[in-house]
Amino acid sequence: MDEISPARQWRVPASLPAAKLAGAAALVALGLLFADGDTVRLVLACLAAVALAGWAVRDLIAPVRLAVDPEGVTVIHGFAGRRMLPWPAIEAITVDRRPRLGLTTEMLEIDAGESLHLFGRYDLGTMPEDVAAELHAARRGATG
Repeated sequence: MDEISPARQWRVPASLPAAKLAGAAALVALGLLFADGDTVRLVLACLAAVALAGWAVRDLIAPVRLAVDPEGVTVIHGFAGRRMLPWPAIEAITVDRRPRLGLTTEMLEIDAGESLHLFGRYDLGTMPEDVAAELHAARRGATG
């Protein structure tokens, strides 16, 4: 009997939405502090705060960005939707590394033909290279 690995999920770290909400509150506070009667400054600070809070709400509503099971991979789609990608639909799973300003960023790329799904370290809660290795192992286990 073949042993198939159980489902695995990768999610946004729990501290990230809290930091985004704190940043949104700080933007509003700074906008109020430095507005000096200028409504444009206050409106811009509030708009930036709303955008940051919306980003945090997405992290709270759909914290799981990527999941794998024997049938394939489930990725986040749109604001908080899910999309199942069966193993045959996935053409490649790679990690893209790019140096910039003295730092190297890594992105997990899941190429499903007509769609490309990108996940960073803060989407997954761990290093993209580790996730790619687990996805390759799950794919080998599922396809034999």
